[in-house]
Parts: sequence; structure tokens; C-alpha cells
Amino acid sequence: MARFIFITGGVVSSLGKGLAAAALGALLQARGYSVRLRKLDPYLNVDPGTMSPYQHGEVFVTEDGAETDLDLGHYERFTGRPAMREDNITAGRVYQEIIAKERRGDYLGATVQVIPHVTSAIKAFVLSGNEGVDFVLVEIGGTVGDIEGLPFFEAIRQLGNDLPRGQAIYIHLTLLPFIPSAGELKTKPTQHSVKELRSIGIQPHILLCRTDREIPREERRKIGLFCNVRESAVIEARDVASIYEVPHAYHAAGLDQEVLAAFGIEPALKPDMGRWNAVMERLANPEGEVTIAIVGKYTGLKDAYKSLTEALSHGGMANRVKVHLDWIESEIFETSDPAPYLEHVHGILVPGGFGQRGAEGKILAARFARERKLPYFGICFGMQMAVIEAARSLTGVPDANSSEFGPAKEPVVGLMTEWLRGNELEIRAARTDLGGTMRLGAYRAELMPGSRIAAIYGATSISERHRHRFEVNTAYRESLAQKGLVFAGMSPDGLLPETIEFSDHPWFIGVQFHPELKSRPFEPHPLFASFIAAAVEQSRLV
Repeated sequence: MARFIFITGGVVSSLGKGLAAAALGALLQARGYSVRLRKLDPYLNVDPGTMSPYQHGEVFVTEDGAETDLDLGHYERFTGRPAMREDNITAGRVYQEIIAKERRGDYLGATVQVIPHVTSAIKAFVLSGNEGVDFVLVEIGGTVGDIEGLPFFEAIRQLGNDLPRGQAIYIHLTLLPFIPSAGELKTKPTQHSVKELRSIGIQPHILLCRTDREIPREERRKIGLFCNVRESAVIEARDVASIYEVPHAYHAAGLDQEVLAAFGIEPALKPDMGRWNAVMERLANPEGEVTIAIVGKYTGLKDAYKSLTEALSHGGMANRVKVHLDWIESEIFETSDPAPYLEHVHGILVPGGFGQRGAEGKILAARFARERKLPYFGICFGMQMAVIEAARSLTGVPDANSSEFGPAKEPVVGLMTEWLRGNELEIRAARTDLGGTMRLGAYRAELMPGSRIAAIYGATSISERHRHRFEVNTAYRESLAQKGLVFAGMSPDGLLPETIEFSDHPWFIGVQFHPELKSRPFEPHPLFASFIAAAVEQSRLV
């Protein structure tokens, strides 16, 4: 039977519960155990798909087409286990399902309440689908004390009693702030956070204490005493230079050892940290550096592009170079010459996005890369803007545009109305609800033999994850091909363009999918490895 580890947070948000869960999962894997990581989000949205990146950061898309929390990206990158739809649930989805049951009469006239109906639904979610897994790590979003999180805390409290004795533990992540005027770390925030957690019936077994410096022995003893945990279970979670150092840091602090001890497990072997040693070695010993410009519209919040920045880092590891990111708000190019912003970079990446704001700036970035023979990587929206730029500049279609922005005389990019998922036809209309109605999840693409992208993948049939509602119009395919822009990848039915490339450019590729979602530190995605390799070549020309 699976053992459960519930991970909660206190004091402030953004302490890194997702990273903590991911790193612990990696450590348990290194000891030979199988793991599954899941996230409970207390907000009332059904999923984060319609939320602004400034509200929630990146939307991570799973293989089976769910729009989920960005922490699932951390789970995948650290464990290599693909996340699925059933690894993330929100309060909105829980209430949606309960109300649907109530309307059908499933509750047989009962008064529907938070306890037991909501908590039972949460527990059923946590307990489902864990066959053959040694450890299930469950992260609860938000912080202890948040009103919307109370049903989730109550559910995991109940699970502590429902499960057989010794099958569940609680890890609480807190902050130890350093007060310069006092010259010391303060333990009171952690004490109050644990007190709040205990007031709802949860006694943590382990405390992960975020800090920017070593925790003195006396402070560890004090925390253990006032929070009712063993001193050895007060684990230092000190800041590190890279997130990929976290597994090593947590192991050195004794986290995995303490987790196993809490379950009464005597570790038989030391963890095999081989692949994490290799990752750290490449991070610590770069043999060069490149600068990549990310021309986007959410550059004020780096979490909006979390998987993207990590995939670029992985591409740097593959080429043994440090990748510097130059974040550029695309709207700047609509009033300023792009050259001063882009002349010094070794590659340009235009990421996904929605809406008209900043679109013209992204088109100008694609033009700069095409004309200056600079490596260009367009992802989803970035591919669409590159095609619009080529249609305007090379094929004599000055009105080329996307119908996403309104009626277009020349809809080079238009709304998808139907596509195949396996043998089923998916149909959408312009007035369809936005939530969950895009082409989402893994779809196959067929690559043109002899194309650059087929050479990069080393294959002509691939599967990648998608998240888009609009597509490049194949009516412009021939005219663009005459000017060197090749549709090198298509959906298996030949209807949907998946990749484009310029045959006479050193490295100019656009993809309709999101390859960043499948990149790992120990298995960099081939497109990012190739893009950074092209940037390295560009750096040698400057």
C-alpha cells in the first residue's frame, strides 16, 4: 500500500513547496522507491487555464491535455514521471462535481455540506489511482490559515486517521527570517505557523525551514521544543544558486533520512545521486556563455515562462554553456527600433501567448532574426507571428494577420474549428467557452524527411504537447514555400501545420507545440539543445 506525504506551507507564499515536493520525490527515487506527486489547489477556478499569467504564472499542460499548476512542471522535471490530469485538482473542480451530483439527486435528499461531502471528495481524489506506487507526495497550495484552504487541510487531517497507522506523515514548510537589526534568525513566525496548523488538528512530523543562512543548533533545539518535533526533524532548507542543487542540499540536511525514519523504514542503501551529480557538474563548469533574448508580453513575471526558462537552462547544460536571458517586453518594439535591444544577443526566442497586445513587436523580432540571420525559435504564438511576418515581407501580403485579433482581410492565422484526437473529431466554435476548449495535450506530428527539424529529432514522427486555439492557414503554404519558408511538420492528417523553418537560414524554426514542457535537466529537449548550439555558433561569429 502506498505511503502518503502531505506537504503544507506557512508564514508566506512562494516558499517553494512545489520544489520541496519535487526534490523529495527525486531523493526517494534515488533510493529505489516509486513516487507519484499531486497538487491540491484551493482556488475556485476549475483550472488555471483562463487565469492571467500575472495571477498564477505558467499553465502547465499534461500529456492527457489538462491545464494545471506550474508545480506539476517541477514534479516532471525532477522525477521524469509524466504528470496527468488526475495529479491536480482545484476547489472549483471539487465544487463543480459536487453540485452536478446534487442536481442529479445523487445525495438522496441529504443536506450537502463541506463536511463530509467536500472533504470526502478531496479524500477520494487523493486516494485514487495510486496502485503500485511506494510514496504519494501531496502538496496543498496556499498557506495554513487561508480560508479557502480549510476544507483541504481538514481532508488531509482526516486521512491521517483513515489510513493505517504509520502510512501518512506531514511536512510543513516555513520561513526563518533574519532580522539585521537584531542580528539573528527569528523562530516566532515558524512557531505561530505550526500553532495554526496544530489548531486544525495536524501535527507536523518534519519542518522544512527556509533560510538564507545556517540555522544555529540552539535555534533548531528551540524550534523542535516549541513546535513539538524532534530536533533532527528540523531540516534546514537554505537558499541555493540553482534549483537543481536542491536534491543534494536536502539530502545533506537529512530530509530523506528523516522521512524514512518517520515511516519506520530503515534505509538499506545510500541514494544513487549519479544523475544529479552530472547535472551539478555541468552547471558548475560551463565552457562558455550565450545570451538569448526572450521577446514576450509577460516578462514582468518570470514564472509565466517557468518551463521555458528551465528548458533553456537544460539546453545550456547539453552544450556546456551558461545561458543568460535578456527579457524584452515585445511592446517596446512597436515604438522603438529593435536593433539596439537585439544586436548583442546570440538568439531570439518568441514564446507562446494570447491576444493582440505586443503581437506587432513579436513580428518585428521575427523579422530582425530573419534578416540578420540570427537563430530564431518561435513557440506556438511565436511561430504564428513568424509566418505572418514572412507573408507580409516576402509574399506581398501586407494585410496578413491573425483572426484572433479580429476580422482579418488575409487570415494567415485562423481559428481551429475541428481536429482529430485519435479517432474522435473535436469540434469548436468561436463562441465556445474558453476554459479547456483548446487543442490540449499530446498530439503526433509528421516531419518532412531531410528537414532541419527532422534531423534535430532524429525522427520523422514525434509527439508533443499543444495548447492553442488558432492555427496557421495552409492556403498560404505554397506562396511561403516559394520564398523559402517550409511547412516541415504537419498533423498526421495533413491539415494542421506543426512546424516551419527557413531553408536558407542558419537556424530559424517555429513550432505550434510547446517542447519546453517535456525538457528535463538530465534529458534536455533536442530542440532546445540545438537552438543553444546554434547560439554558440552565433557567439563565435560576433
